[in-house]
Order: sequence, then structure tokens, then C-alpha cells
Amino acid sequence: MDRVRGVRGITPSWLRERARSTAERAALLVFNALQGAALTPRPLRWALLRAWGVNAATRLINHGCWFGGRDIHIGPGTFLNFGCVLDNLGPIRVGAGCHFGMRAMLVTSTHEIGPEASRAGALDGKPITIGDGCWIGAAAIILPGVTVGAGCIVASGAIVTRDCEPNGVYAGNPARRLRDLD
Repeated sequence: MDRVRGVRGITPSWLRERARSTAERAALLVFNALQGAALTPRPLRWALLRAWGVNAATRLINHGCWFGGRDIHIGPGTFLNFGCVLDNLGPIRVGAGCHFGMRAMLVTSTHEIGPEASRAGALDGKPITIGDGCWIGAAAIILPGVTVGAGCIVASGAIVTRDCEPNGVYAGNPARRLRDLD
């Protein structure tokens, strides 16, 4: 039956997949609207995150944060300020005792390079790992496939395109190591 083409190539399997992905997107929007609301108390936000499947070992998550999926681990004592984005096309692992400034972004999604007609090819997700005790400044962006070593500081507005060795201060676009920390 799936081999039979309907109008404009629509098949029963295409319709089922489309309905499933639409329902998943709708659920994600509702989840983020509830957990991200400014009036949602932190204990309830934490409970919603855990019910959704996010492994959050901390309740220190402010309003306005966006969680793009469930494959996220946030260590104990980590603090996410308001407006952080964790897009989660790839896995995200955040260690213990980290602090994220306002609107920090962990961007796991990327595209393969496509043909000339459309350079944004197939969608791909790469993991991001943030080590224990890191401080990620406001509006910093951590790009796909990056590991930020334990004890690092990533300055506000930095764009991290490559791995950061432990115990360093990183700033700029692209971020580079400015100094070592004890």
C-alpha cells in the first residue's frame, strides 16, 4: 500500500511520519512553554524537565531556557541563567558546578555541505561536552562537536568552534585561549 503514490507523492507512510513529527514538535513547544514560563517555580520546572527525560541533577534552571530534546545531562550544582538554549540534535553533557550566563547557547546542530543549489545539506547533530566547574558567559555560543575542558571560563559573546583545554580563559570569535588558570 505504501508503494501507491497519491497526490504529489503522498503515501500512507509519509502521512504517518509527518503526523508523528508534527506531534513531536507540538509536544516540544508545549513542554518548553510550560517549563520555560517565568511564573513556573524552579522545583516544578525541574520536575517537568525530569518528566520530559532531561537528566537534570540541579534545580538551578531559570525561566526562558529552551531544551530541543531529551538527550541532555546537567550535573549537580549547575546554574542556567534565563534564556539559555540547548538545541540537542546531538547529545549534551554538562558537568557539575557549572554556571551559564544569560542567553548562552549550546548548538549541536549543523548541516553537511550541500550542492550549489542549496549549500545547507543534510542535517546532522554533533555532541557538546562541558566539563565540571566551567563558567560560560552571557551570549556565548558553543558550536557542534566541541568539548570545553573542566575549569574553563568562556567569555561573554565568545564563539567556541574548537575544543578548549582545561583551566583556561577563552574569548573572541573564534574563541582562543587568552590565559591559563590555576
